Amino acid sequence: MATATATTRRPPALLVFWRSTIGKKSVMAVTGLLFVAFLLAHMAGNLKIFFGPAEFDHYSSWLRMIGSPVLHSSWYLWGQRTVLVLALVLHVTAAVQLSKRDRRARPVRYAHGRRPRASFATHTMRWGGATLAAYLVWHILDLTAGVANQDFQEGHPYHNVVADFGVWWVNLIYIVALLMLGLHINHGFWSAAQTLGIRGATRDRAIKTTGTVLAVVITGGFLIVPIAVMAGWVS
Repeated sequence: MATATATTRRPPALLVFWRSTIGKKSVMAVTGLLFVAFLLAHMAGNLKIFFGPAEFDHYSSWLRMIGSPVLHSSWYLWGQRTVLVLALVLHVTAAVQLSKRDRRARPVRYAHGRRPRASFATHTMRWGGATLAAYLVWHILDLTAGVANQDFQEGHPYHNVVADFGVWWVNLIYIVALLMLGLHINHGFWSAAQTLGIRGATRDRAIKTTGTVLAVVITGGFLIVPIAVMAGWVS
């Protein structure tokens, strides 16, 4: 009697990688480093505000012309936004799924309700990520779409930034989000290096130092703009 053997089709290797814990951690590491690179470039651009309205507005206009004449106006900018949104979706999805997987693996809470040797930054990673996601939506509505900025003027980014940070509660939202960002980078950079296999006692110290420096530079670089507006250095 002949027996029929069912052939099981193996899922694509990329899907297998994504479903694995190390795959999700690797996606988080790579997308996280991409965000750090973007934030450094974005911060450097923001600091052009100290050179005056003409310089800052020209920089904003230049961003829309990157790739010209090969690319039409804003094509590069929208391409960059698409990549960042895709990276954000992957980063958040991987984080949520890993968190659920971790809770399923350990249904009993840790003693005293916390993991041993976990730093303050580690404890704030989850809530910090949620805070940053909410702030990102606000930031787009505020300075990109102009919906949340009552004095928004299309094509005048210098004016929009000054008008925005002239409101105390907007600064408060911005400062809280940036402090969360600093904590996120400080711990996330070290975690990404561990995931990508960059380990060792000497390297570990160097990576932690680098992560701290990046967190301080990025947080401080973004914070100096609202501080300058509030202090009247930029008006």
